[in-house]
Formats: sequence, structure tokens, C-alpha cells
Amino acid sequence: MNLAAIQASLRKDRRIHAWEPVLWLLAFAAPLLLPSHSLLISEIAITALFAMSLDLILGYTGIVSLGHAAFFGMGAYSAALFAKLVMPDPIAGLLVAVVLSTLLGAVASLTIMRGSDLTRLMVTLGIGLIMYELANKLDWLTGGADGLQGVVMAPVLGKFEFDIFGQTAAWYALTVTLLLFLLMRRWVHSPFGAGLKAIRDNRLRASSIGIHVTLRLVIIYTLSAGVAGAAGALMAQTTGFASLDVFGFDRSADLMLMLVIGGTGWLWGGIAGAVVFKLMHSVISSITPQYWMFWIGLFLVVLVLVGRERLMRPWTWFGSKA
Repeated sequence: MNLAAIQASLRKDRRIHAWEPVLWLLAFAAPLLLPSHSLLISEIAITALFAMSLDLILGYTGIVSLGHAAFFGMGAYSAALFAKLVMPDPIAGLLVAVVLSTLLGAVASLTIMRGSDLTRLMVTLGIGLIMYELANKLDWLTGGADGLQGVVMAPVLGKFEFDIFGQTAAWYALTVTLLLFLLMRRWVHSPFGAGLKAIRDNRLRASSIGIHVTLRLVIIYTLSAGVAGAAGALMAQTTGFASLDVFGFDRSADLMLMLVIGGTGWLWGGIAGAVVFKLMHSVISSITPQYWMFWIGLFLVVLVLVGRERLMRPWTWFGSKA
């Protein structure tokens, strides 16, 4: 394939499909149409952004991580502390959280360059546990087990105050998620992104054709950490609270479940997985609070056994070629 064909393929991948703006318009209209569910919409948007950040390294480079909550938590505490100690402006706090999470990601990326997939899995888990213990021990700064409470945010852009119904929070979270989605889309549908896919498919072959494997892995891991930090900052800013659970292992594990549901290697998979997971959580936990994880687990088993594509087409479950 010549250079012109490669460039044409990348342009085709970057092309926005007609259904995508429709979905985003529906998302932005949802807080207005369903005002009583604005907080849930905000939570879904933040979770979708977090899931997409993991997909950058899992779906496009094949790096499995069980400690991605470390960057989410770094963003959450950075934004909350910035609001309490420096200034309550949400945009400034978001930028600070992204910068600090990105720096943490750059340092952490150096630990995943060696070893097997299992080694990297344990290392990423270790990073998450270290951040959890640091936040717990530095209780004079983070509040420890009690969390960082009383985070009050100024109006967004000086005009839009955070209301108790969560509409401003929902639109704020959706706006940041959309902007970062477009940015991530640009990354993965570029020559840089094509190199990442080559590394994912065959690292040795990618290296043999001149792709600097280590450098690209460091860059994408660092960028992924920054996006996860943005999600954490949004969570702290929209809820006014940051606690140790932002570093929890279950938060990283939930991301893996979302990507199993939505699929990896395309950013919409993180969004779809977050929407399905959060809606199932909300609906099932309201019916049976004690056993909601059982039903989600059962859904995942069916999803894996039947297959995502076939699950969307029930008439193919029994071998029909329709």
C-alpha cells in the first residue's frame, strides 16, 4: 500500500458518520428532557470518558491495566485540592488536574516497558495500590478515610452555576467529554494511531519497519493518563467530594467490564459500555440492591458466550445464517 492509499484510508477513518452528531445532540438534550436524571447523565459522561482513556492503551496498543484508577484519582484529588486551597474555578482546576495526571502517567509509563503482559498487569495494579495508600496516609492533605469534603466550585465560565439538580454538571461533563473524544479520535486516526495499531498487532514487526515502539507506548500511556485525570477532575467538581474509593481496584475493574460490553479498539466502545453498565447498575440496584452484580455478571457471561454481534441479532443465536 502506497503513501497516498494510507492517507486516504486515514481520512476515511476520521470521517464523522451521520449518526454520530445525532447521538451527541441527544446526549446534550437529555438533561433538559430528563431533568430528574441529570446526575446520572453526568456520571455516565464521566465514566465514558474514563473508559475511553483505558481504550487508548488497551484497544489500540494491547496494554492491559488494572491500575488506571490511579490517574482518575490523581485528577479527582488535584481538582478538589485546587478548588479548596487555590481557587474554585472549574476550568483552571480541570487543567491543573490534567497536567498532574499526565505527569504521573509519564512517570508510570516507564514501568510498563519491560516484562510480559502479566508483569505489566501486576505493575499497573501496584501503581493504583500505591496511590491509594498515599492518599490514605496523607490524611492532613487528603482527609484520609473521611475524604475531601466541602469542595465548592465557582460557576463555569463565570456564568453557569452548579445547581442541585445537576443540569449544569451534566452539560459541563458532556462538553468536556465531547471535546476530548474529538481529540482522541484525531490521535487514533492519524499516522501516530496507525503505528499504535501496528504495535498492538505485532510489536516485533512494527519495530522492524522503523516504528519507535517504546516512545509511542510512553506517549500514548501518558496521554491516556491525562484523559483519565480529566474524568477524575470532572467527578470531583460535579460531586463536590473526593474520597479514597477513586483509587479503588473495583473502579479499574469496572472499566474492563465496560470495554468487554462495548468493545475495544474504537472509542465508541467505551461510551457504549459506560452507558449500558451505568444504566444496568441504576435500574437493577433499584430493584435488588444486594444482588445487582449477579445480574451484571450473568449479562457478561451471556455476552461472551453468545457474542456481541450475535446478541444484537437474536435470530442468529441458533445457527441461522440470516
